[in-house]
Amino acid sequence: MRHAIPGEIVEVKITGIEKSLIRGDVIAVIEASPSRVKQPCRFAHAGGCGGCDFQHIDIDRQRALKSEVIAEQFARIAKMEVEVEVEEISTPLHWRTRYAATTSAAGELGFKAASSTKVIAIDSCPVLIPEIDFPTLPRNEILAGRRVDVALSTRGERTVGVSQLRSSRIEQNHPIEIIEGRKAMFFDVATSFGESSYQVSQGSFWQSNINAPAALTEAVLEFADLGEGDHLLDLYGGVGLFAAAALPLIGESGKVDLVEASSSATRDAAQNFRSVTNVAIHTVDVAKALRNFENADVVLLDPPRTGAGAEVIERIVALAPRSIVYIACDPAALARDTGYLRALGFHLHAIRAFDLFPMTHHVESVALFTADKVS
Repeated sequence: MRHAIPGEIVEVKITGIEKSLIRGDVIAVIEASPSRVKQPCRFAHAGGCGGCDFQHIDIDRQRALKSEVIAEQFARIAKMEVEVEVEEISTPLHWRTRYAATTSAAGELGFKAASSTKVIAIDSCPVLIPEIDFPTLPRNEILAGRRVDVALSTRGERTVGVSQLRSSRIEQNHPIEIIEGRKAMFFDVATSFGESSYQVSQGSFWQSNINAPAALTEAVLEFADLGEGDHLLDLYGGVGLFAAAALPLIGESGKVDLVEASSSATRDAAQNFRSVTNVAIHTVDVAKALRNFENADVVLLDPPRTGAGAEVIERIVALAPRSIVYIACDPAALARDTGYLRALGFHLHAIRAFDLFPMTHHVESVALFTADKVS
């Protein structure tokens, strides 16, 4: 139920009925939770913007609810107890550095309503970094029926790209036209392990929270516990966020194999590692790539929301790594893959969770798996 809080008495409008699930949206609050607050965005209501679904909940309760969701998913799917505190990494507002908006057939610019293709015209969004908020965009250069991709780098570079919306009958992606800035930007990430710089093109994935790259890198490298000469297999490695940060730890005698299906991301990775000789970049599906590896000391994987799946997990375990570090954007997928790993002899050694997306239900987790000891 969108815009509700557990324990409240509310009036809802049913928006969808599935086999084991009823979806709805709150249209009136009869008995409010003490955690209910006035949402900072006037578009965050029933039938409004489909983006932020937690703005009506105070920030501490937001994080508590996300912790509960992780615990519930592990109990239901992986059949195990997990307790984890969702860590704050940024302010609740003005944290987002990348987003995709849409123009309607009438030329109105905004975000889509929840579970709908309807465009809600937006004049300002409080989770965006002010430098890329709607009033700053070159509206006269954005036509109707377009997707609008906007990004801001750590160096203050801004890129605005537009592309024709994809028709349900036309599956190919339309090219992005850059109407402001450059196609590729540069991001600097500083952690306790060092500082790295990355080229990131408009079509490549990069975390949207301004502090996410550093926070995730710290957690991943802490769990990976890499040493001189290690072979690191970086699956779904993107432009090389974790691989670059790992290089000083494994030294010149170590090796990184970065596997990523996105050609845009691997082109960026090739540029990011152009002066490095011990990083191999593979532009290929992860499941296919794993057939070509015989071993690895540590495996990192940052799969899409659907998770890695049984086939990929089985092939990772076959490499006999001493540890597996899993970055997850969906607790259910992580719990499901945890079940596969447990069945194959790897147990959950540690887990952390991060509030990368304040004001939404989304949560990011980093989990460490190690092989069961045989006595």
